[in-house]
Amino acid sequence: MTSTRATLLQVAERAGVSLASTSRALHGTGASPAMVERVRAAAAELGYSADAIGRSLRLKKTFQVAFAVADIGNPVYVEMMRAIHEVLAPHGYRVVVMSTGDTARSTTELVRSLNSGFVDGMIVSPLRTDDRLIEEIQQAPVPVVVIGRALDDRGISSVSTDSAGGIGAAVRHLHSLGRRRVGFLNGPLDTTPGAARQRGFDAATETTVFDRTDQEVAADFTVTAGLEAARRLLARGRLDALVAANDLLAIGAIRAVRETGLSVPGDVAITGMDDTELGQVFQPSLTSVSLGSTERGRAAARIMLRLADDPDHAAQQVAVGPELRVRESTGGAQ
Repeated sequence: MTSTRATLLQVAERAGVSLASTSRALHGTGASPAMVERVRAAAAELGYSADAIGRSLRLKKTFQVAFAVADIGNPVYVEMMRAIHEVLAPHGYRVVVMSTGDTARSTTELVRSLNSGFVDGMIVSPLRTDDRLIEEIQQAPVPVVVIGRALDDRGISSVSTDSAGGIGAAVRHLHSLGRRRVGFLNGPLDTTPGAARQRGFDAATETTVFDRTDQEVAADFTVTAGLEAARRLLARGRLDALVAANDLLAIGAIRAVRETGLSVPGDVAITGMDDTELGQVFQPSLTSVSLGSTERGRAAARIMLRLADDPDHAAQQVAVGPELRVRESTGGAQ
């Protein structure tokens, strides 16, 4: 039987350009927008589809990058995933989303599995880290970029943010509104975000005078855990402000406040963190600290591209600053 499948050479001839230019245009590497449009139009006319397996064998690459996180349903990670895809896709890479689990050990095992060669690199945002995980990342056979902790002292490429400073901004915002009885709703303290956000709250309340402060640790960073922890917090005494360590906890806290017959923000002003789309459309819309989820995803993807082209490139670190977004849950913009 004779195959009628269009070839790359036929696409090049139809577009009137060289074979090399055709390949670059189809894979988004080093071709002008006009060239890309011309070549892809020719490919569409001929019904051409790339031979991904053959390309991978020739170049000894999978053209896949893993994005590994503890909770693939968390809106923060969804925003990061979109941003990573936007950067990598034009260069011919697919994003493979994976779950790390919530322990440092499970993340370590996933990083160790990179030896099987199923991806060309990994962008990982670990919930918990330890020395063994750091060692596995350092020894990984493909590039690994960490979103979370700054790891410049360990020779690992990373994209970090100042979530402690972000919590401080939320505390000062509430104080500026005249709120003097503030509670803090955090996630597990043995996690990277939980530890950082606890430091931020402690530092802010040491330098800002409140009549009363209290805090409660939720089982995890979810709406349900936030609801349960906020109920415990509110049962211990009256608060007029509540700082939550992420938007999901804040949404649970709003439900808990309403259960007591109080209003948000009239009786209790509430802030979140991460500035998710869910928090923006929630009622009331959520005052939240943006940690630049999209910016962090893009930065990690750009680092990955550099390392994929040159594995010996020096480790890179990028820091994205926090920004308070004031909305209805603290009496801001309607």
